Amino acid sequence: MAKLEDRLDHLLGNAAAELLLKDFELRTVGDVLRHYPRQYVTMGQLMSPEDLEPGIHVTIVARVLSAKLLPMRRNPKLKMLKLRLNDGRNEYDVTFFNGHKISYHIKEGMRGMFSGVLGKFHGHLQLTHPGYLMMPDAVAGGDAQLLRTGDKIRGGGAIADMARGLVTDDGLAVSDLAQPMLPMYRASKDTESWAIMRCVRQVLDLLDEIEDPLPEPVRAQHQLISLDRALRTMHFPRTKEEAALALERLRFDEAAALQLLLAQRRLEGTKAGAPPCPRVAGGIRAAFEERLPFELTAGQLAVGATLEEELARPHPMNRLLQGEVGSGKTIVAILAMLQVIDSGHQTAVLAPTEVLAAQHARSIREMLFELATAGELGAPEMATRVTLLTGSLTAAQKKVALAEIASGEAGIVVGTHALFQRGVEFADLGLVVIDEQHRFGVDQRDLMRSKAKGGVSPHVLVMTATPIPRTIAMTVFGDLEVSTLRELPRGRSPIKTSVVPAQQRPGWVDRAWERIVEEVGDGRQAYVVCPRIGDEKSDPPPTPPVMALDLPEPDSPDKKGPDEQEMVAAVELFDKLIAGGLSSIRVGLLHGRQPPNEKNTVMQEFGAGMIDALVCTTVVEVGVDVPNATVMVIMDAERFGISQLHQLRGRIGRGGHQGLCIFVTNRNPGGKAWERLTAVAATNDGFALANLDLEHRHEGDVVGAAQSGRRSGLLLSLLKDEQVIADAKEFATAIIARDPSLREHPGLAEMARSVAATTSTEYLHKA
Repeated sequence: MAKLEDRLDHLLGNAAAELLLKDFELRTVGDVLRHYPRQYVTMGQLMSPEDLEPGIHVTIVARVLSAKLLPMRRNPKLKMLKLRLNDGRNEYDVTFFNGHKISYHIKEGMRGMFSGVLGKFHGHLQLTHPGYLMMPDAVAGGDAQLLRTGDKIRGGGAIADMARGLVTDDGLAVSDLAQPMLPMYRASKDTESWAIMRCVRQVLDLLDEIEDPLPEPVRAQHQLISLDRALRTMHFPRTKEEAALALERLRFDEAAALQLLLAQRRLEGTKAGAPPCPRVAGGIRAAFEERLPFELTAGQLAVGATLEEELARPHPMNRLLQGEVGSGKTIVAILAMLQVIDSGHQTAVLAPTEVLAAQHARSIREMLFELATAGELGAPEMATRVTLLTGSLTAAQKKVALAEIASGEAGIVVGTHALFQRGVEFADLGLVVIDEQHRFGVDQRDLMRSKAKGGVSPHVLVMTATPIPRTIAMTVFGDLEVSTLRELPRGRSPIKTSVVPAQQRPGWVDRAWERIVEEVGDGRQAYVVCPRIGDEKSDPPPTPPVMALDLPEPDSPDKKGPDEQEMVAAVELFDKLIAGGLSSIRVGLLHGRQPPNEKNTVMQEFGAGMIDALVCTTVVEVGVDVPNATVMVIMDAERFGISQLHQLRGRIGRGGHQGLCIFVTNRNPGGKAWERLTAVAATNDGFALANLDLEHRHEGDVVGAAQSGRRSGLLLSLLKDEQVIADAKEFATAIIARDPSLREHPGLAEMARSVAATTSTEYLHKA
């Protein structure tokens, strides 16, 4: 007998086990049983001749009365095989279109099984290109043995594949092939579906009853069948209802395994030591709050109170702050940083690009004003210093920055990946703020944690402007507590968005340039975003970087022609606009291949109002804050993902003036790309768009196995299984609270270990 942890070579032999390992990384009995069918084939039931009706899927056992190879009318070189069958009661006409191949297997007088959808033509029952399996002459029908291992199988289609998979040393009977649902597996060049089915059947025949890891009260609460029944039924269900019950149980197990792992990590985080940073009366935070020229929203106050409380604890805060574009996350983060500085510790802000890092440093200095002038003449006593560290600094600039960080003079350190370098030493790091978490991996987050002194871990605040569906928050970010900002600051007007079909309405594109000129005439500014740079012959299409999940949906096959033209390039459009539609205003150019100093200069000039319109790539997607910008034109908008369009659009209308965003596309109205763009244009609700994005793209495996290069048998759907994930999280949190190491639940411990051991978990934390 066999158990889930047994090796496959002991049960199946070396040859079969080696193929399963090479093609699918299946090593144990449990692995092969969790290589689930991708679909089921209904072969049709062996029905009495009098019960046959057109339109049903049937399997019949009949003798071949005649077999004629005839030329096809449209192409006489091709042959079709015409059969007349008799099952003892009825006769059938059967047609095969690849007759020259099949005629070698099917001869007059032979008996066989034929499976397909029954039709009727001129009063005659018929089957068109059915699956078939020819019987040895000795078989008389009924439940007699059709085949034994080693017999040559003469047949085609699913029924022949099933025969290959079901035949054993004990033989194969007619009734074996009349099962209502037969599994089809993800196969490979060397290992076909029927071979996998044979392995699964052999393993199930030897498998001991599986001890269920889920406590019986939990199964009863969620109306789940046993694991033993679920695994057996998943491969060979008798009805769709049975398959659904098995699927429900196995989905819960997958969600529970992941949530157990995340619950353990959350608990471990509370045990680590961190510098307690309670609120200090009369400190820099209080001074900053007194200087704020506006009132915080109710959401900002609520999230701020949560952070204030968690920073005061002696163990690390690990919190994700998500919020709409322009919802005020930066102010909340600054308040948290100042609270840590009041307690005598440093803070670090990690940004994914130099443009964004420079923007953060500039914005923080402007908001703190004299509170960011520590070391300067006349600086307030509680003032601190904001230091920027990026890879493009000169050697002299870098030396100064490193000295300010090491001495503790820099209370707020803003940087890119340069902060990970060995030479970067903090005097006393108390808080790490990670902006746009999806751009960084868990290893980089750990590197920042290692910068703290004395064996303690700094508090961590992760921020994202990409609204996250609840299912993703419970899985991809399941080791973080989540706070959400939904409301926009007072006075912020919703952005109006229009979709312009460039091919059908070229005049509307010209009108977009006129609108920019009009806005500039009223003292405003504008962005023109392009999908590629264009300073070389071929640029790759943009890959939306949102959570490594926001990929543009492949468009439907809209009418070809104009839709297939080359993407608009920033460099080329810049040259065209300064000589044409925007020749009357000051136009700047910004893209990722410019030297860092040039990029920073362009952004500073745009922020200072010295540039009226900025032609750019997605380098401005996140963090760029120019309140005076009110118009954005996005060229080839269909090339961007839903969340990325929302991110880009969020760069305008930040100063209280009405924002206008124009999506220019060459796609035809009515296609999928057009539908996606109009859906984004119809709402400014990023949370609704996040769910829409999840519906439009391939979500992949829940923990990213598909993206990490290894396809697993995961059944969970981020889109459909929110309640399953929520139930599993509640169960896992309760279990870990009572039994943190799962010593009392060895089956659950093994479930969590199985998730921790997969490459998909690595992706989970790098997502």
